[in-house]
Amino acid sequence: MDIIKRIQNHREHEEELKWEGTFGDYLELLRDKPYLAQTAHSRVYNMITEAGVKEGESNKNYSFFDDDIYGLEDSMEKLVEEYFHPAARRLDVRKRILLLMGPVSGGKSTLVNLLKRGLEKYSYTDKGAVFAIKGCPMHEDPLHMIPHHLREEFQADYGIRIEGSLSPLNTMRLEQDFGGRIEDVLVERIFFSEDKRTGIGTFSPSDPKSQDIADLTGSIDFSTIAQFGSESDPRAYRFDGELNKANRGIMEFQEILKCDEKFLWHLLSLTQEGNFKAGRFALISADELIVAHTNEAEYRSFIANKKNEALHSRMIVMPIPYNLKVAEEEKIYEKMIRDSDIRDVHIAPHTLKVAAMFTILTRLKESKKASIDVLKKMYLYDGEVLEGFSDVDVDELRNEFSDEGMSGIDPRYVINRISSTIIKKEMTSINALDVLRSLKDGLGSHASISKEDQERYLEFISLARKQYDDLAKKEVQKAFVYSYEESARTLLDNYLDNVEAYCNKSKLRDPLTGEEMNPDERLMRSIEEQIGVSENAKKAFREEILIRISAYARKGKKFDYQSHERLREAIQKKLFADLKDIVKITTSTKTPDEQQLKKMNEVVATLVDEHGYNPTSANELLKYVGSLLNR
Repeated sequence: MDIIKRIQNHREHEEELKWEGTFGDYLELLRDKPYLAQTAHSRVYNMITEAGVKEGESNKNYSFFDDDIYGLEDSMEKLVEEYFHPAARRLDVRKRILLLMGPVSGGKSTLVNLLKRGLEKYSYTDKGAVFAIKGCPMHEDPLHMIPHHLREEFQADYGIRIEGSLSPLNTMRLEQDFGGRIEDVLVERIFFSEDKRTGIGTFSPSDPKSQDIADLTGSIDFSTIAQFGSESDPRAYRFDGELNKANRGIMEFQEILKCDEKFLWHLLSLTQEGNFKAGRFALISADELIVAHTNEAEYRSFIANKKNEALHSRMIVMPIPYNLKVAEEEKIYEKMIRDSDIRDVHIAPHTLKVAAMFTILTRLKESKKASIDVLKKMYLYDGEVLEGFSDVDVDELRNEFSDEGMSGIDPRYVINRISSTIIKKEMTSINALDVLRSLKDGLGSHASISKEDQERYLEFISLARKQYDDLAKKEVQKAFVYSYEESARTLLDNYLDNVEAYCNKSKLRDPLTGEEMNPDERLMRSIEEQIGVSENAKKAFREEILIRISAYARKGKKFDYQSHERLREAIQKKLFADLKDIVKITTSTKTPDEQQLKKMNEVVATLVDEHGYNPTSANELLKYVGSLLNR
């Protein structure tokens, strides 16, 4: 389907969803669908939960955030459970500004944009439909027209609680245009749009000397005063401030603590009472979720100032730290690359993983437990199983520091260094070494990194390099073993024959001489030692293999070296150990012979076909591993 057709379909869909009727018609809608009258906080909470909630053993995962927020499941759960949910239930927390506080490039703006884009889409659904008084610049709730003395009776009849008073403009329109007959006032369905300033507002601080409070609350239209005779006539006022336009939805304050105080004080009444002062009018009601964000340094400075106590008490502060999981950090880089112009450059396998390892290491704090260093901590946080550690240990580590993840290298720095490497060298393929080298070179020019931190980060680059060395050797090992698939099968068959004889206390027969032989203990141990099977544990391991073979036989399945994960690893390591000299010679010789060249080409083909490399990165990997083996 071409783009023009898609645009036409969207326009037609919006036309189908449009609704207009009298206030009386709207009340009939509410009888069948009382949820249409939900508050802004309730609408946001329902939008999040309707996207899906996965119940874990000890936590909840909200699918709404999955495609854009990585590695912050605990923070998102806390955000929903401690703010959005109680606010949706009209508890006092809804009378607070939601302040997202965290380091740069930590996901605060992404989170707010996700909520805004989500609300835009949600307003097109049945559950998220929003209705307003037609022609109202603040898209006011039609229920505000019901007199206060009838609201308890209305709540008993409809089950809907009404909050807020009719705005000055609609009060005048009700009397002058409809003669006080609220049942005839026109109501329409609206769709949230930040671009059209409907239900979503954004305020950014600028020069306090030039920024006008009218940006928030609207202003007098002086060209109409002669027509209407007074500045207090609501028709002479532009209700076009961000607080006006964000009514019924969400209001974002970017870098809120950079705002001049006069702007912040307007939020006191809005958060606590649900109204604000504008022009020469009575207080104007507004139902909107106010979300703001700032960094930790500005927040600490803000709360240290006693003058800000009133505003501080009206804030719910939600820390948004950096992600601390390597696999999730990789996803962040992948997303940033997909959104950039470097997405066509080949990035060798493990490149982003190694970069993520370095980044995560910079964000972790040294544990007070002597048995855990930052490397082990990194692997545990990433969900890997390490011998001697349980889930309880991981939970204890997470609770050891309340501010872990609030400092360190940000994702933008990594992507900037990758981009710099590609553009400077006009490379079409990059690997982990290119990225580590670039990360190292950029530390000195990073303005916010102290000398002390630079030294620590250089150590982490070395640590990440060592992890890459292991990954690279394993990758080549797997590729060589794959090329020697027949050798792996032969080695396995030989091992299994000996294991069977050992467990059955029988002898083997030499296929050439026909002589009886004892099981080859040296061969079996040379394989088992590759995966750390001790002398005392060898009997149990061999019996386990025999049981697995029997189970496969009963099901009519063939047992091979891929059928048992630990045995497969042992066979690969043993075969690679035997092939090590061949690998060294093949990868390091400058003039390989015909046989060596053939083997090299086989391994390169395996790396390209099976492991995601391109010819350039595969050859670079082989040369690097050859140099490692020759050290």
